[in-house]
Order: sequence, then C-alpha cells, then structure tokens
Amino acid sequence: MTEYVMSMRPREALAALVSPEGRRDPYVFYDAIREHGNLVRIKPGLMAAVGYDECSRALREPRLLVQDAKSHDLLYPDWRSHSSLRRFTDSVLYSNPPDHSRMRRVMSRAFTPRRVAELEPAIVRMADRLLDRMADLGSDGTPVEFMAEFAYRLPVAVIGEMLGVADDDRIWFRAAVEDVTVALEGISRVSRLDAANRAMDELASYFAELVDQRRRHPADDLVSALVTSADTDGERFSHDELVGNLVLLLAAGFDTTTHLLGQGLQLAFENPDQAAGLRTQPALASGYVEETLRFAAPVHATSRFAESDMDVLGTFVPEGTKVLVLLAAGNRDPLRYPSPHRFVPDRPDNQPLSFGAGAHFCLGAPLARVEARIALPMLLRRFPRLAPAGPATYRDRLVVPGHERLPVAVG
Repeated sequence: MTEYVMSMRPREALAALVSPEGRRDPYVFYDAIREHGNLVRIKPGLMAAVGYDECSRALREPRLLVQDAKSHDLLYPDWRSHSSLRRFTDSVLYSNPPDHSRMRRVMSRAFTPRRVAELEPAIVRMADRLLDRMADLGSDGTPVEFMAEFAYRLPVAVIGEMLGVADDDRIWFRAAVEDVTVALEGISRVSRLDAANRAMDELASYFAELVDQRRRHPADDLVSALVTSADTDGERFSHDELVGNLVLLLAAGFDTTTHLLGQGLQLAFENPDQAAGLRTQPALASGYVEETLRFAAPVHATSRFAESDMDVLGTFVPEGTKVLVLLAAGNRDPLRYPSPHRFVPDRPDNQPLSFGAGAHFCLGAPLARVEARIALPMLLRRFPRLAPAGPATYRDRLVVPGHERLPVAVG
C-alpha cells in the first residue's frame, strides 16, 4: 500500500486526502506529495505547500492573500446565497488589508498575554468541575465520552466566559459549531452547506441579540468591549463584521482547542511513559502540548491566492494561483524535524505551524495552549488509571479533523 501511495502523482495524492483512507491517515498522502517537492504544482492554478519552510513563507508572504469576497466572486459567484460563507467572509478570517488589519487591531486587545494569564485560575476551576463530573459519570465503570464531557465543555466554558454568554446558552453551541464549521472546509462541499447555513443563521441571530443587549447594558466581557469599539472607536466595525467575528470567536475559540485536547489524550494512551511523566511533572506540559500540535495538528490546511507573479523559495507561483498550505504536512517535514513521524515531547526548537503564521496567526493560540497545558496534567493526575473504553471515531473533515468520540474508563 505504502509503495503504491508513494508512487502517486501529486494530483492523485491530493485527491486521496478526501477518501476514507486519506481521512484515516492523511500523512502518507502528504509524504506522497512531498516526493515531488516541497511546493508542488497540482494542476494549472493550484499548488500545494508541504515543506515547513514553504508553508511558513506562504503564510507570511503579504502578496499571498486569503480567500475573500473578491476571490469568492471569481471561483463561486453564487457564494452569497450561503449565509455560512457570507458571515465568515465578514470576519478577520477571510479578509485582507486594510479591513483585516483594522478588525484585528481591535480584536487582539482581548488576547493579550496579561488577559490570558488572568484566565488561568478560572480555567483550573472549570477543569476541576468537569473532572468531578467525569468521576461521577464513570464511578460505576460506565464509559465516559471524553470529547463530549470534557474536551468540548472546557473550551466552550472558557470562551463563553470571555464573551459573556450565559451558561444555559452554551448547551446547544456544540451542535451549531459542528455544523457551521463545515463552511471552513471550502466551497467544494456545497452539498453540506445547508446545515451550515441554518447553524450560522441561528448563531448570528443569537449574537445580534446579545450585541443589542450589551449596547443597552454593557458588562465586563468581550462582547461589550467589541460593541464599545464598534460604536466609539475610530476603527469601527460594521454590524455584519461584528456579528461575523463573534461567530468566528465562538467557533475558533473551542473547536480547535477541543481537538487539541482529544489528540493530547489519545497520544497519552499511545505513549504511557510520556503520560506518566506529564502526570508527575506538570512542567513537562509545555513541550508535550507543542509536540501534540506538531504531530497531530488540530488544523491541517489553509489556503492563499497569489496577488501577482512571485517567487516562493525558488518556485515560481503565477498570479491567480491558489496555494493550498498543508500545515500538518509542514509540521512533519523531515528537513525541519528529524524522525518527523515520532512523537517526541522534548523535541528541541519545536515551532509547529498549527496556528498559522504571519498576519493571520490565530489570535486565540495562546489561550488554547494554556488550556491544554493546564487541563492535560490535571486529567492524568485525577485519573491515574484512565484508559480507552472503546474505539475512537473521527470527524469526516480535511481542514479540522480530530475525534468525534473518545470513550474512556476513569478507573
């Protein structure tokens, strides 16, 4: 099988990523593309970056733009009929300068190192409560579904606290975000956008109402801060931008962190010596989380469009070309990381690309790292006999894969 895969042409290997085999193990297909180079032409108008340096350069190159309204118009003129695409395109995720710079300057005030550090005691308290809940649910030996009971609940509680969302309103967020993030998989999956549109409409309506409430009765939360900036700052948000960015903060605020926690626990099961070290020496958590991000990136891919003809580390990229930046492939580039398919938590100079780089580096990356560094050692200390309690299942996604279910026995 491996010999056959490694002989694939780049276009075949890229297409295989959406097959059942590619969903189970995309890394062998990333390596098959890498056999042809680190920045490879797939077909006219499409290239794929699989090398670490090439991915990093593509993310930082200002002439490589994110997919925005203009590029949507060229590729898929009917995109505005899908509210899930339209709302995300109003956010920092799918905007370029000057709009991106304007919105990001305002939003970045919520994710300063000081603000993230101030959240740490609250994260510990939230994690403790969820561990108590897991202990109760599994006290008679009943398997506990880790993704639903912890990996989802912790980050949604944290981002909900930041946004000022009531506890009761967080219950339905998981299903809504699960549906709406299909839109982040790209417009090639138009058949699945109906559920994404419904979820986006529900979330947008919720946040529009919350914005109106905070306008009348400000509170000490992120929604109030953004509303104040939108209303009084020289860098005003439009209403659509405000709502689009709030939906993005909710979705990005827990979706990737959820799957970082799931992968972190899965790797602990597969590497019991590393888990034992993490359990007794929480200081090891930083290296463990960075290696989890490298080895099992929560976000596998993003894309850029060439604004003009350019050279990217010696490879010519024609104007209008879409560059698929395969972050997870770059994280396992053997030119950057020796033995890239081994999980090595004390790996030196570990700088994974999992949260992007450059102007679009993920605003919430520091918060996601802190949540994982706190939660994983707490989980392993609380349940020293924690073990799998059935087969894990995985999401049918290319961009943000990760676990669907991860049943555990708390012991």
